[in-house]
Amino acid sequence: MNILITGLHGFVGSNLVSHLKANHIIFGVDIVAPEKEGVIKTYSWDDVGALRATPLPDIDTIIHLAGKAHDTKNRSEATTYFEINTGLTQKIFDYFLQSNAKQFIFFSSIKAAADRVVETQCIASLLTEDIVPKPVGPYGESKIKAEKYILAKGERQKVQEDTAFHLSPFAFYPKSVYIFRPCMIHGPGNKGNLNLLYNFVNKRIPWPLGAFENQRSFLNIWNLSYIVEQFIEQNPSSGIYHLADDEPLSTNELIKLIAESKNRKSHIWNISKRLITILSGKSERLRKLTENYVVSNQKMKTALGIDRLPVDVRMGLKRTLETFK
Repeated sequence: MNILITGLHGFVGSNLVSHLKANHIIFGVDIVAPEKEGVIKTYSWDDVGALRATPLPDIDTIIHLAGKAHDTKNRSEATTYFEINTGLTQKIFDYFLQSNAKQFIFFSSIKAAADRVVETQCIASLLTEDIVPKPVGPYGESKIKAEKYILAKGERQKVQEDTAFHLSPFAFYPKSVYIFRPCMIHGPGNKGNLNLLYNFVNKRIPWPLGAFENQRSFLNIWNLSYIVEQFIEQNPSSGIYHLADDEPLSTNELIKLIAESKNRKSHIWNISKRLITILSGKSERLRKLTENYVVSNQKMKTALGIDRLPVDVRMGLKRTLETFK
């Protein structure tokens, strides 16, 4: 198939190109256009116009990755998120609707659904597609605004603020539209929080939060690439899909995996939760490091007719950690 990938020079885009180039013809849209193995041509955003002829070839599938990543240090202006995450999505989706392309895959974020996962009786609740979106901060808010734009185009009605989002399987028939909400993605070239944690352990600093047994979902790039290719080839029903590996992992387990990747013994301190909470003043950073955030991938697996993803969560993390060396 002819596949157009926006933001294909980024972390996810580069890995997707490597995975898809053997069986598909790849074109790109990005703010830079260096030659890339497996890519026929990279166009600029000025070449993408919804209401005028463009030099873009006939495309079967559009994968929209381009966006402003979450700035965990909160140094980015809020308007930048909306200009990029919402504005570029509107532009490329309008192009898709007027093109001959049959599939559109939008990479939103799990942070568009919820900044926190509500827990019941100390058991981590699963974050499913039925949640009423409640993003916190401009990153998640800009992503949910982009989702609303897509849904409004299909349903031709206002998307309510207090209801879960559901994309009708026939909203864009005969075209297919998929909104993906991946959790934390890792793999070769990853520069996110996993890399920061790796550097922390690499300095042989003991992990002081061993008393907190949280569970968090991850998504390795190999499973992500598999999911994308299966959606392209199987063309299941349009919809919103949460993406995650099959099992969650605790931060303590992750610390151990990082230490093992360095052939070292992990140093985890089980300091009293109460003492840690008092010393931290119930900080937001402590909450982020110790809370549960478990994402369900069942809807996606049901749509593809699979029981498990090909790469186990631990094996995926080990592969990524090897690339950090």
